[in-house]
Order: sequence, then C-alpha cells, then structure tokens
Amino acid sequence: MKSAVEKLSPTRVKLSIDVPFAELSPHIDGAYKSLSEKINIPGFRKGKVPAAMIDQRVGRAAVLDEAINASLPTFYSQAAKDNDVLVIGRPNVEITELVDNEKFSFTVEVDIRPDIKLPNFSEIKIEVDDVKVTDVDIDEQVESLRTRFGTLKTVDKVVAKGDFVTIDLVATKDGVELDGGVANDLSYEVGSASMIDGLDEAIIGLSKDGEKSFNTALVGMAEGETGSVKVTVKAVKERELPPVDDEFAKLASEFETLTELKADLSKRLSRVKQMEQGAQARDLLVEKLISTIDIPLPAEIIEAEVNDHLEKEGRLEDDKHRAEVNDEVKTTITREFLLDSIVKAEAIAVNESELTEYLVRASARYGMTPDQFIKEVSQAGQVTTMVAEVARAKALAQVLGRVKVVDKSGNKVDLEALAPKSEPEKSE
Repeated sequence: MKSAVEKLSPTRVKLSIDVPFAELSPHIDGAYKSLSEKINIPGFRKGKVPAAMIDQRVGRAAVLDEAINASLPTFYSQAAKDNDVLVIGRPNVEITELVDNEKFSFTVEVDIRPDIKLPNFSEIKIEVDDVKVTDVDIDEQVESLRTRFGTLKTVDKVVAKGDFVTIDLVATKDGVELDGGVANDLSYEVGSASMIDGLDEAIIGLSKDGEKSFNTALVGMAEGETGSVKVTVKAVKERELPPVDDEFAKLASEFETLTELKADLSKRLSRVKQMEQGAQARDLLVEKLISTIDIPLPAEIIEAEVNDHLEKEGRLEDDKHRAEVNDEVKTTITREFLLDSIVKAEAIAVNESELTEYLVRASARYGMTPDQFIKEVSQAGQVTTMVAEVARAKALAQVLGRVKVVDKSGNKVDLEALAPKSEPEKSE
C-alpha cells in the first residue's frame, strides 16, 4: 500500500491511498465467507456456498463492495500512521479508482490535530505566590480542631444560626400526608442549608416545642412539586468548645503543649501552600502557553460538539447559550491540543501502574471503590480517555521541571522537592 498526505489547512488533510489488489484479497475472501453465510441457495449449506455461485447470484460488485467497506478502516489507519497524522473526527471517504484484480484507490479527508510549535521551556519563567503562614491561618486550624472536639449541650433558648436542633418533619400536599413524608428525631445544624429549602428560615426564632409550617419543593416524595412541611423543634443545643490551652493540645494531638501544636500546624500549612505553588505553576504555564502559541482549531469539530451538547440539553435554538458552549468547547479543545502536542514532543508513555494509580485516585473523588470505578470506566469505553489524561499530566509535569519558577519575592521554587518520593525497592 502507498499513501500520500496533502495539507488542506492547519487542521485538515487529504490522504490519497493506493492499495495493490493482492492486499485486498484477504478482505475479498472474508466478503465471500460473509455472503455465503447470509444467502440461501438450494443444495448448499450456509457458509459453504462456492465463490462462483455467489458471483452468479449477488454479483462480483457486491463482493467488492463488502470487501472494501471491511478493509477501509485498516488501510486508512495505516495511512494515517505512515504519514504521522493524528486524526480526529469523522473521515470523509471517496473511492477514486477500482479495477477488479488490478488496483484500488481512495482518498480520505479528515480533521487532524495541528502541528504546534512549542517553545524552549527552559527559557520560560513563571511567578507564583509566596508561601506565607499567618497567625490567622493557624488560629483557623485551631478553631477547626476545637469544633471537632466540641460537645453539644442542651439549652433553653431561641433557635439561632449555628445551633444544633432535634426536629420532627411532616410533609403534606393539598392537606394530605405524603408516603415517606414523616421523619422524627432528626439532628440538624441551623444555617447549614443541608436539608430542605426554607427550613433554616422556618426554625430560626423558634424555641423547644415550637412548630411552623412552610412551603417548599418536595424531594424524593413528589419530585418537582411544591408541598407544605411542618417542623417541630424538640430540642435546642449549643456546641461547647474546649478552651485553647495545653490540655486541649493533649486532647486534640500527640503534642504536650499548645506551642508545639501550633508549630506543627504551621509546618503542615506551609507544606500545603508549597503544594499549592506547584498547582499554581502548572496552571499558569498552561495559561501562558495558550496565550502565546498559535493553536488552530477545526471549525467542523467544534460545531459538531456544540450541537451535540445543545441537542442533549434541548437548547439548539438558544443563541446566547450556544455562544457560551462554543467558548467552553474551544477552551477545552485548545487545552487538549496543547497538552497532546507536549505528550508527542516528550515521547510520553503511560505504564499500567501509572494508569492504575490514576484510576484509584479518581475512584475516591467519585466515592466509589477502585474495582467498581475501573469496571464502569471499562464498560463505558473510557479507558483510552483516562490514558490520555495520565499522559497529559505526566507531560506537563515533565516540561514544568524545565521551567524557571520563582515566588513573588524572587525566591526559586523547587517543584521537584514537592513531588511525592517513591519508596526504594527492597532487595531480596
């Protein structure tokens, strides 16, 4: 097979492919086998019909047509690989010449990932925020610990934001109590807005045994409809926080004194802020590259993705929303093109352990077990997408290591020192 590529635009090419008939022969044999299993001819079992009989009954043209349709993906993929083009989108195929037992030629027009000229990363400078841990930062951490070790005490007072209450709820619609609409002895933090819309406004100002009804959107019982909910306050509690002293330090940590606890919190916060520097440097590098590099975008791909998105939402005629989605799609594709070009330039490969580690981390974000998440990803055909994400992250980290990163005070930031250290392999 011979092939040539013609660049129609920075994001579209035309592949011309000439296939010797000998290379089409296996596909022709396959076409005869396929057709012999589909047609009924008296005296012959299915799958055993001779080629000559198939030619007589359905015609040689039908055989060639089936063979060509079966072979196109193979020849097309090989041509794209031979010409080093990264194709995207749906190909437009045209048969240009077909001479039985002699030759077969066709062309393919298809969108491609553009060639992107990357800069010398060692000449790029990125400025990130300073690492500053203030007394306010430490006090917030101490207050968070106090909250964790606080205790609830029943009080005789009017309900206010921040209190904890024990409540009963009864949901009705048109005066009729709903199935599953009764809940008793629920514990709720007032002001958290974590239960029912309108609940906070209803109970603030009530006391023990106080009750109030309010209208709200019903959830789980009559989804999408509005009903009435009566709330009854059975108890009001305040959180009592332990005093901030050495005894608290012993209670909340492994340290003996408050001074030691605060020193440890300062160290931990400093580490967190250093990690944030790394994330900030990564994001700033991508922003800088996108703003300074010419990255052509395929109009047809963008339009197709926008239409697909709007069609799923039932908003094809919403021009304002179309403009918003169009910008989002352009931003996403621009970023993918950039990162994929870095992956290619850096010859990044993803091994099984790297993919597994990524999937395990991702499963935690979705609240699923690794096995469950991996199974769903596989069933959805998203493994290739996940591999691409790992490769992009790996490529970005690799080039970021060559970028000069400083904080706003001019100090060099060593990103490699922030990377997690792998455990050395134990010798047998």
